[in-house]
Amino acid sequence: MSHTIHRLPVAFFSQGVLLAGRLHRNVTNLTEVQPALVISGSWLTVKEQMADRHAEAFAQRGYTVLTFDFAGFGASGGEMRQTEMPARKVADIAAATQFLQTLSCVRPRIGYVAICASAQYAAAAIDAGAPIVSFASIAGWFHDTATVGAYYGGEEGIAARIARAVDALRARESGSKPDLVPAYEQGNERAGMFFPLDYYANPDRGAIPEWRNEMDEATWMYWLTFDGLRRAERLRVPTLFVHGDECALPDNVKRISQRMLGRKRMVWETGFQVDWYDRPDRVALAVDAADEHFRGTLPEGS
Repeated sequence: MSHTIHRLPVAFFSQGVLLAGRLHRNVTNLTEVQPALVISGSWLTVKEQMADRHAEAFAQRGYTVLTFDFAGFGASGGEMRQTEMPARKVADIAAATQFLQTLSCVRPRIGYVAICASAQYAAAAIDAGAPIVSFASIAGWFHDTATVGAYYGGEEGIAARIARAVDALRARESGSKPDLVPAYEQGNERAGMFFPLDYYANPDRGAIPEWRNEMDEATWMYWLTFDGLRRAERLRVPTLFVHGDECALPDNVKRISQRMLGRKRMVWETGFQVDWYDRPDRVALAVDAADEHFRGTLPEGS
């Protein structure tokens, strides 16, 4: 049975910055208590892209779901704009889960669904003590400098991008406004993503009005040096990985699953990375697996 999904705008603070969020529920009655999830998507994106797409499906199944814009992106506050800063995103994830936990319309045990790059941030937030008791990674991107370098031409490509990040940060220190480059533009190696990705090029998919296709090149300083593997390997909460050989960095996901101490399950399927963002059959498969995972780890009485 299909339900009308009700979306309530909310706002909460993370490190003094006001973040814009949205609650998704299949009922209007705020006295009805439901299991709770937070969902976030890939780097350089906004909630209206992959996060809201998945939130709709989970809300249909009786979850209250919070989606939000990270600081510096979308409708949220925060400087530096359009800059991927993993440490800031880790703090925002903790703030989002803490906010959701304050609501009387949800059960206190919070689950987290992370699509693509926010999976490594969620793992780091869990390791830092965020109140997340169950985790689902969908096409999760987990990297360190050595493994992410393959996407950018190895050591030479990394060095060139770090040099541009230094220029952008120095310009900011001197009071100049750094130039922005596209977050996605096929063939433009100064863009954040430059290989063919229909999702970001297609207005029927990810190229939506709410998304600013821009990136501050200071991003490279933080993105290319982040260690998304070490803390993910320390995961102790029940974890589901929905991934496959056509997804990003599959060997890293296998490595994390082998080394982590918590309970884990792997669902290994076909589908290119961006197919898991919005393709109905891949989204349905991931949501089915995650729903089963959460119903076993966010019990009724919790």
